[in-house]
Amino acid sequence: MTSLSPVLKQATPVVVDHALGSWIFGTDGREYLDFTTGIGVTSTGHCHPRVVEAAREQVGRIIHAQYTTVMHRPLLELTGRLGEVLPAGLDSVFYANSGSEAVEAAVRLARMATGRPNVVVFQGGFHGRTVAAASLTTAGTRFSAGFAPLMAGVHMSAFPYAYRYGWDEATAVEFALRELDYLLRTRTAPEDTAAFLIEPALGDGGYLPTPPAFLEGLRERADHHGIQLVVDEVQAGVGRTGRFWGHQHSAAVPDILITAKGIASGFPISAIAAPTETMAKAWPGSQGGTYGGNAVSAAAGVATLDVVRDEGLVENSRVRGEQLQAGLREVQRRFPVIGDVRGLGLMQGIEFTAADGTPDAATATAVQQATTGHGLLTLTCGPSGNVVRLIPALVVTEGEIALGLERLEAAVASVVGAVPAGAAAVPAAGA
Repeated sequence: MTSLSPVLKQATPVVVDHALGSWIFGTDGREYLDFTTGIGVTSTGHCHPRVVEAAREQVGRIIHAQYTTVMHRPLLELTGRLGEVLPAGLDSVFYANSGSEAVEAAVRLARMATGRPNVVVFQGGFHGRTVAAASLTTAGTRFSAGFAPLMAGVHMSAFPYAYRYGWDEATAVEFALRELDYLLRTRTAPEDTAAFLIEPALGDGGYLPTPPAFLEGLRERADHHGIQLVVDEVQAGVGRTGRFWGHQHSAAVPDILITAKGIASGFPISAIAAPTETMAKAWPGSQGGTYGGNAVSAAAGVATLDVVRDEGLVENSRVRGEQLQAGLREVQRRFPVIGDVRGLGLMQGIEFTAADGTPDAATATAVQQATTGHGLLTLTCGPSGNVVRLIPALVVTEGEIALGLERLEAAVASVVGAVPAGAAAVPAAGA
């Protein structure tokens, strides 16, 4: 009997019958509040009526129109709608299917535009699983081990992970920028460096917001040395952090922006955006792909952007994110095994830490599993697997956030037992 690869491990035992909004309805007859959203993909919730209708109508017109052969209206419309939300100057777009493809396209463009070979990434970043994207990923060895050699020309610098170091944010930023300057003096000369590649909030690396001062420091160095600042907005973009783009919590503007996941509410499409002058430096034939910019995905993307705008979902992400983080801090106060709570908008993480300050992956995993039993779907992340991440849909309501917090707290209590209110928090996590 044929089966799925044994390497594919489900985070939950749920088999979906159907889903709507923030809810998944299992074949077991149970209802689950979904705080995973396909790893941040179903931004407008499951099966938003306007997205469903747009896709349904497009399927009846044309499903696949290969866009370097014949152009189709949905892609032109999506490009126009993206132009309304992209940073000023990023006026040229290339479409692909997945985040990994878009990351590779962005790196390829940066190398071609600058004529330089090297890329600097930052510790804890996740950029995909294809060979080049995995070579750029430092969120855990599981993403890049076992198929060496990896792509050459990649250099890693420190990320300002203040909690891990036991420092305040300003100290962590100063340290990480100092380490980057040292890297540029000792390992990859600026004139050999094509790009800095960074997420505005680490995804698989632990749901860590990138401090605004760090992004601004990268922008300064990129400008000084003629390096492209490439921002990977695959998970943090399209309203996820309470701003349309995650980098907009800072004053830094990227040279190349990467987007995917939430841009089409679950339909596969990704893109990179750059100034036309930069995009024109891509070599002929270096951009393309059979399924890139699929007509049904593009139609769903147009509907998604319209829903995000018309329903005020970026602001809802900000407000509901503040509610979620405040509630998580209350849970942290009652359960000191939660060493840190952090996040932006509806991209929140809780880090579990043992009494000796080391990462507590066992408790994080047990809590993530227990949430399913309490009717809440969550995921883990982080290099040590000790962070539970919460990714509600941008349409989530005040009542659903409150219910999710209630179910999360019940799951934590079922794993670690009751803890007296006001108990002291554990020390910062070690390396």
